[in-house]
Amino acid sequence: MVVFLGVLIVCGAIFLLVKRYEARMVLLGAGLLMGVVSLGADLVTGVMSGKVLLPLAAFQKSMTNTGLLEPILSVAGFSLVMRFTKCDAHLIHLLAGVLKGGKFVLVPAATVATLLINTSLPSAAGVAAAVGAIFIPVLISMGVNPAMAGAAVMAGTFGSMLSPGLMHNPFVAKLANVDVLTVIAGQSTAVIVAGLIGAVSLGIIAVVTREHTGYVAPGSESAAKEEFHVNPLYAVIPLLPLVLLVVAGLDWSAANIPWIKKISIGQAMLLGALLGIAVTRMSPSEACKSFFNGMGDAYGMIMGIIIAAGVFVGGMNACGIVDAGMDYMKSAQSIVRIAGAWGPFILAVITGSGDAAALAFNEAVTPHAAEFGQTIMGMGSMAALGGALGRTMSPLAGACLVCAGLANVSPFEIAKRNAPGMIVACLVSMFLLM
Repeated sequence: MVVFLGVLIVCGAIFLLVKRYEARMVLLGAGLLMGVVSLGADLVTGVMSGKVLLPLAAFQKSMTNTGLLEPILSVAGFSLVMRFTKCDAHLIHLLAGVLKGGKFVLVPAATVATLLINTSLPSAAGVAAAVGAIFIPVLISMGVNPAMAGAAVMAGTFGSMLSPGLMHNPFVAKLANVDVLTVIAGQSTAVIVAGLIGAVSLGIIAVVTREHTGYVAPGSESAAKEEFHVNPLYAVIPLLPLVLLVVAGLDWSAANIPWIKKISIGQAMLLGALLGIAVTRMSPSEACKSFFNGMGDAYGMIMGIIIAAGVFVGGMNACGIVDAGMDYMKSAQSIVRIAGAWGPFILAVITGSGDAAALAFNEAVTPHAAEFGQTIMGMGSMAALGGALGRTMSPLAGACLVCAGLANVSPFEIAKRNAPGMIVACLVSMFLLM
């Protein structure tokens, strides 16, 4: 009975997420409610199991998770400094200039460029706004259909899977007891292949439907030809922390440079921010405010979802849903392979966010990956990428709404163009990661 009531609460939470209620409120409230249900069962049986405290314990544990705080908060602070110094705009305009190479590659090139930028600016909605404000008018002015221009940018907004600041990467790394770069390296092939599938799929659709050229819209030329003088030095600053982390991950045993191996994600982001301030000569005090404002916003938004997801899973544990689900999956291990990717994928399409579903799955199921003949890294990456791909074809996703607004089209027009590529990408990446 307790499990049944818990399942009803989970279904209710999914319904509220579909209705676009605040995700943290829904997950937090559902988790606490399942704890209350567990307490009610204890009062009826007269046996106090103490499971009512599981959601509260998950809240305490999640909000002080040091393995997640450093990468997520430091990357968010660095991203806001890049916006303040306008280094991100220089990188975007530099890549926009490259897009003008040929009509047939315009759409896939825009997707790949967005994917690249998203590795250093991890927020999907943030990169959609920053990149879309430049790329979408450029594509439209060169004859690309507005909906296709918006889809091209939207299709590249899961490049953050290659960023150490994406919440899922340090989360999976902590579960697997490895460093974040090991997780990124393990999933990089699947992410890159998925990105190429999405880009090529959109390119084919654009050519077949003739949306890659011929569109003329009043005023699009003036928006695209707005002058911006790119400084190449400014443009490379957003990529420096990633370069530092890659260099630090190399084998330096033959060289007497021990300090390189000790560079952490937070240190790399701080060094990148300092270099950006020094090179652009912007106000250090204002840049410092931006860095810490970014960290604060990241705790409230990103860590907030992680904390709420932890409480939600704690509630499922209190009701016995996790144990019941584990018992079922042990008897049908093939279900785990499918659920790991397609569960977060489908929920992300429905709700517009892949984070809650992927985090809940990784919190509840991924730690037991060995029992299903899987690795924690493979299962965790699969759930995270599945959620990201599903969100990329969801008309309810914040990034999709941003792209639709910039292109002045319906978000459903963008979603339906991205759907074929994302479905194929999820299928292929599932096999690569499993």
